[in-house]
Amino acid sequence: MNRHQVAMLSHEVRIPRVPRSKCNTHTHTHTHTHTHSLKDARASAHTHTHTPGRVTGDNFRMGTENEVIRCKAAVAWEPGKPLSVEEVEVAPPKDHEVRVKIAASGVCHTDWTYLYDCEKGVKTLPFPLILGHEAAGVVESIGPGVTSVQPGDKVIPVLLPHCNECKLCLSLKTNFCTKNWQKLQQCVLSDGTSRFTCRGQQVYQFAGVGTFCEYTVVPEFNVAKIRRDAPLDKVCLLGCGVATGYGAALNIAKVDCGSVCAVFGLGAIGLATVMGCKAAGASRIIGVDINPQKHEISKKFGVSEFVNPDDHSKPIQEVLMEMTGGGVDYSFECVGNVTLMRAAFESCSTAWGTCVIVGWTEKNLLSVSPKDFVLGRTLKGSFLGGWKSVCSLPNLVEDYMSGRILLDEFVTHTLPLEEINYAFELMTNGKSIRSVMKM
Repeated sequence: MNRHQVAMLSHEVRIPRVPRSKCNTHTHTHTHTHTHSLKDARASAHTHTHTPGRVTGDNFRMGTENEVIRCKAAVAWEPGKPLSVEEVEVAPPKDHEVRVKIAASGVCHTDWTYLYDCEKGVKTLPFPLILGHEAAGVVESIGPGVTSVQPGDKVIPVLLPHCNECKLCLSLKTNFCTKNWQKLQQCVLSDGTSRFTCRGQQVYQFAGVGTFCEYTVVPEFNVAKIRRDAPLDKVCLLGCGVATGYGAALNIAKVDCGSVCAVFGLGAIGLATVMGCKAAGASRIIGVDINPQKHEISKKFGVSEFVNPDDHSKPIQEVLMEMTGGGVDYSFECVGNVTLMRAAFESCSTAWGTCVIVGWTEKNLLSVSPKDFVLGRTLKGSFLGGWKSVCSLPNLVEDYMSGRILLDEFVTHTLPLEEINYAFELMTNGKSIRSVMKM
């Protein structure tokens, strides 16, 4: 399928018809050794110390182009240890890169997982590392060749690229992109290095983004330009959690009107999935969570019935099969636990049920019987809700601004960057839906 055919069908998946150029669109002591060369353009660049202040697209002041910027960041020096707020240097953007002043960054469970669950559920990433991948900000400067954004534009940096050129981008069958994907998974940019340094040492940037920092540098095709009046401390949630859950229901499961759905795990992603099921017209939405406080919270997003597995002596899939007279039409696992994934799959109707895996895990295997597929059950996966990242996120911002989706209701805590470890604590103890770090 060529670019013209994709454009002709774009209304079906909410991809805006735009030219390609528009659619690239605690103190801690450490002893780690520096393993990557820093002999690049930053060596000769000027240095600017960032002065904190309110960031908007209208009052943003330039003057730091081509300079190294010193600013605050929450640095993960090693796995399993709390983040340390440090002064870091952020180098100027290189070819086809964009430097963004981050205004707000949501705290996602995936950030916690890669810090505290290494070699259990996920692989170990390179350290030291700046986590964070769910943010919004303002373009501070652009590198040579950038055409889709300019300084002062409001943007959402996104961990999933969209180059609008590769085979995957030109297909409506996936939202993935091959452009620099392997490099980004290694927490570096296209040249094999990051743009962060701290104490003379390279600091990697999570998924090529790294938004627990007052500034970051990302590829042009990882930046979604959004409208100038969008509140950055709310739309940042569209960079991962809300978009992921909402799209899992609409784009991946394709929930139909009148259907019965079950959502396992009522954190931010699960509640966004509930919101997607409601938007699609589901007649029953059953929320499943072991935290009883989630019962009342989930109602405002669309949950009609709540089930706590701890209240039952039998497996939760059996409970749901009895509640629904043979299984739900659609189930969603939004935690990242393979035991729960199997329970979600087995709670579906044996004849036509669809289970969507939304939660993230890498190292644990899911065991299911081939018989279930033969008889009619379907198992799917969802990454960023199936949205074509750079092109789709501006549409989701429009949906929020027009009142079609909720965002404010997800934000339970707004905190300064210095309280990032407290934000993790709130999340793991089930005391927050989403904490947003204001820079």
